[in-house]
Amino acid sequence: MNRDMPDEKHDRRGRSPQGRSGGERTARFTAAFHSWWARRHGHAPPASDADGGRAPAAGSRDGLPAASSADGAGHSIPVESALWRMRTTVRDEPGALAALCTALAGENVDILSLQTHPLGAATVDEFLLRAPALLTGTGLTAAVSGAGGTDTWIERADAHDLVDAPTRMLGLAARTALDAAELPLVLRQLLGRCTIRSLPAAPGTGRRAPEAVPAEGSLEDTVMRLRATEGGVITVERPYLPFTPTEFARVRALVELDARLGPRVPRGQDVLTLPEGSDITVDRADTGDLETARAMHERCSPETLRLRYHGPVGDVDRYLNHLLSPRFGRTLAARTASGRIVGLGHLLWDGDETEVALLIEDAWQRRGVGGELLARLVAMAGEAGCVHVYAVTQASNTGMVAAMRGLELPLDYQIEEGTLVITARLDREPARHAQEERGEQEHSGSRVGHRS
Repeated sequence: MNRDMPDEKHDRRGRSPQGRSGGERTARFTAAFHSWWARRHGHAPPASDADGGRAPAAGSRDGLPAASSADGAGHSIPVESALWRMRTTVRDEPGALAALCTALAGENVDILSLQTHPLGAATVDEFLLRAPALLTGTGLTAAVSGAGGTDTWIERADAHDLVDAPTRMLGLAARTALDAAELPLVLRQLLGRCTIRSLPAAPGTGRRAPEAVPAEGSLEDTVMRLRATEGGVITVERPYLPFTPTEFARVRALVELDARLGPRVPRGQDVLTLPEGSDITVDRADTGDLETARAMHERCSPETLRLRYHGPVGDVDRYLNHLLSPRFGRTLAARTASGRIVGLGHLLWDGDETEVALLIEDAWQRRGVGGELLARLVAMAGEAGCVHVYAVTQASNTGMVAAMRGLELPLDYQIEEGTLVITARLDREPARHAQEERGEQEHSGSRVGHRS
């Protein structure tokens, strides 16, 4: 079992780990684990040579061994299990964590991993648990509360949460290093369901945005703010669960990595043959494509621009600088053999939602360019873990409506005063999510979170 031990800089009272009764707490914690560890004998037995690649045992979940109990003869009986993530606050004193673990062992709950977030007089302990399927979130919360845990928050987990903390952080850092557009997604994966906004510097001044923050950033309960590479501010909010100093340090490290590496976009392109025989390439675009993107805007008719931007376009460069910036999302460009851009597709991170938008040059409309761009943007959104994407257009924009319908995904339409919002659901397993939502409603007495 992995445990992240605090270092001196995390102790607000100024004491080293040795001065915080760490040895006593660990000793009592270990003693309590003897009984808990003994109960782990119920894993499915290893496959023999004869059964080689046998399928997971009955009652397993996501390919993981099920929990077990024993019959009167002492034989192991597989029991269906479920994974949970739980966070609770305990007093920072010897025996507090041991009492918590003993209570979980009493409910036949298997602790798969544990991380600690020191807070001074208290410690936030974050667990990944495997519990009997019949044990509800309310039951888990009650057991923890009886052992001294407070402010308990719990959510269902899956096999993706089984990666230990150091490995997970290295993977998130690698994603950030490869693509500047990944930073908001990486932060969301690290922190769970949260809202991330990038506020640019004040236009034309070169100064930081009004919500200027210190160089080291700031943490205020459920809101953290950090300086962005371009001089603006990155704001992260998670109202349902306060951030810990440990989480803030991890976020700050990823933002600093992003700043050091500077602008970057993965290169690579697809060559597509359109229905009438023309070849175009589709690749990622960024602010380095500002000049060719501006030239495409100049070739577009006022009606095309009005449908795209819902009104007259004043400062084109300001629009394009935002849309092409990897900080705010991803952009795909459709180009001719000469390199001229004839279509732009944008996937924009809008807080905790995701927007798609298209602009196709008049001469290339109704030729399949928009559909190709939109399909790739939606695939990117799915890979990023987005459940929905939406497009804001006008009811008269039949091209965009047709492109969204061409995705062959469940769509929701909302219209108000001529503005049409089309939302596509990317999740192809609605029944599974409905079941999870019902399970979450079972423990309404606990603080329940959802991950995006």
